[in-house]
Amino acid sequence: MMREPFRTIVLVAGLLLLVTGCATKNWVQELLGKKEAETHQRFATVEGRVSEGSQRVQKLETSVGEIGQTATSTRQRSEEAFGRADAAYARAEEVNGRVTRLWNSRNARDLVETLHVQFGFDRWDLSDAAQTALLSLVKELKENPRLTVDLAGYTDSAGPREYNVHLSQRRVEAVRRYLVERGVELPRIHSIGLGFLRDNGKPQEQEKNRRVTIKLMVAKE
Repeated sequence: MMREPFRTIVLVAGLLLLVTGCATKNWVQELLGKKEAETHQRFATVEGRVSEGSQRVQKLETSVGEIGQTATSTRQRSEEAFGRADAAYARAEEVNGRVTRLWNSRNARDLVETLHVQFGFDRWDLSDAAQTALLSLVKELKENPRLTVDLAGYTDSAGPREYNVHLSQRRVEAVRRYLVERGVELPRIHSIGLGFLRDNGKPQEQEKNRRVTIKLMVAKE
């Protein structure tokens, strides 16, 4: 009779161990499942970060490529601009040299005749006497192609200096236009307005200074 209670105790203890073992197994499996899920999640996070890093690297490479292309384009435009500037400078030098030669060659001439065209006070229109004198000059220029003419305009000392310079230029322009309108080629005429001439303030002296001096020149053989 004593064996029955003992068997019962043993049976209960076995059942308890069996139940406890099953519970422990399930807990371990559940824990492993959680760890595995966490591991997968961490791997996914790392992969996401790696992907983002790759995209950033690609964007950076693209930006670097674009910057390189921009730098190359800018350098090409700069080189083209320098090329155009050099060409313009060369043309300017050529023109300057031609002008210098022409200006220097103007002195390779002999004076043939000098005459003066007078003007009224603060006037730059040609009087009848001035036009008559200029007609004779036109005739000489047409008969001899080697002749050229130098025009220098002046005023009296009355009035501001700047105004007198402009007035002398108007007087020179009046004479030059008259010659050109009557067939004298423009390259054969050299003109300049020089402003006022110093005088003693007397009317007779001032009247003499209101003029354009004309020098008829011939090229040397």
